[in-house]
Amino acid sequence: MRRAGAELAMSMTSMATMTAPPPTLPDARVRALHGALAAFPASLFQFDHRIADGWLTDRYFLRTAATMAHAGVDPVVTMQLFAKHHGIVAGLYEGIRLLQTQLARRASGEGARYEPTDLVVDTLMDGDAIEPWETVMLIRGPYRAFAHLETPLLGAIARRTLVATNVRRVIDAAKGKAVIFMGARHDDWRVQTPDGYAARVGGAGSVSSDAGGAWWGASGAGTMPHALIAAFGGDVVAATLAFARYAREREPEVRVVSLVDYHNDAVADSLAVARAMREAFGPGVLAGVRVDTSERLIDHSLIGQEADYPGERLTGVSPPLVRKLRAALDAEGFADVGIVVSGGFTPRKIAAFERAGVPVSAYGVGSSLLGHNRSDADGLLTVFDFTADLVEVAGRPESKVGRCLRPNPRLVRVDWNVAGE
Repeated sequence: MRRAGAELAMSMTSMATMTAPPPTLPDARVRALHGALAAFPASLFQFDHRIADGWLTDRYFLRTAATMAHAGVDPVVTMQLFAKHHGIVAGLYEGIRLLQTQLARRASGEGARYEPTDLVVDTLMDGDAIEPWETVMLIRGPYRAFAHLETPLLGAIARRTLVATNVRRVIDAAKGKAVIFMGARHDDWRVQTPDGYAARVGGAGSVSSDAGGAWWGASGAGTMPHALIAAFGGDVVAATLAFARYAREREPEVRVVSLVDYHNDAVADSLAVARAMREAFGPGVLAGVRVDTSERLIDHSLIGQEADYPGERLTGVSPPLVRKLRAALDAEGFADVGIVVSGGFTPRKIAAFERAGVPVSAYGVGSSLLGHNRSDADGLLTVFDFTADLVEVAGRPESKVGRCLRPNPRLVRVDWNVAGE
């Protein structure tokens, strides 16, 4: 990566340093878990108050607890959580806080609630790599205390782990280049914040919305959409200059990256923007250009030149387009302007770009990270389900055939006296 590209990538990760994997030594993991819990208090997750009463629970769990109460039984059980995929687990801190704050009442419909100290929770940590069938959490305690939490607990961990795993696959494919998580527009707004957190666990350097960074104190990254260009009558140069003036006066920490595929003429528009920016503000103010060419189109600079690229697909953001753009910028003295690419990028496509040495500074990736319209062929998962089983009852092994307690030496016990609220 040329120096300009590295500087652009660093600017994109300045608000959101990628997290290191959890430590491996047991004592260090204990400290790290409780340090993380201090950073993620229960109030951060804004749990729906109806969770504790089972409103978000599969009904048969509620009837199970009611049947047990009716029969006057409440055995201490061990519940074991696992998945069937390789991945990067996330959502465990949220799960711990869910268990801490949303326990059931001791008597049906009345009485005090169970206390967190009624439970013994052993858990992996957000960011741990997991193997298929590896135990990620063990919960021991009176079953009626947490029977109703299996549904929201598994759902939260499944969603967070899907996003974290797909982001990590993209990060690995990008070989250290910045990845911007742009998934906010591709799903229900209510999942923006947890998805953004999961993307951070996976290693994303930036998120596109403030909500996406809310759990870890980051603001949304990004500079200009196609809408801004449209608002300036389709004038890419005027829109970029206007944004630069705004940013310099109101948000000076934001580095300007111009969107240059509006007219499907990325090379010409990039040069026009670069010249205008240098004339207006001097060198170095334009940090980069972003190419988001539709996969149905061939950029104007490549039309009619198909014979020069035998066997290469020229539609969308293609290696020939990026190389041509890089050469054009360098030839006019804009080697300090990086190139950001977005639109249809998956681990498979990013890995192909990296193998070919395509001069990209950063990647913007959106819906594919949520498992939308992709498959394992793209290097992405479309689902990451977790399962919970009772494996012990009253201290004795008890489970359905094929399921049994699988101890995991990496699990860390939650100390409720240290975990805070």
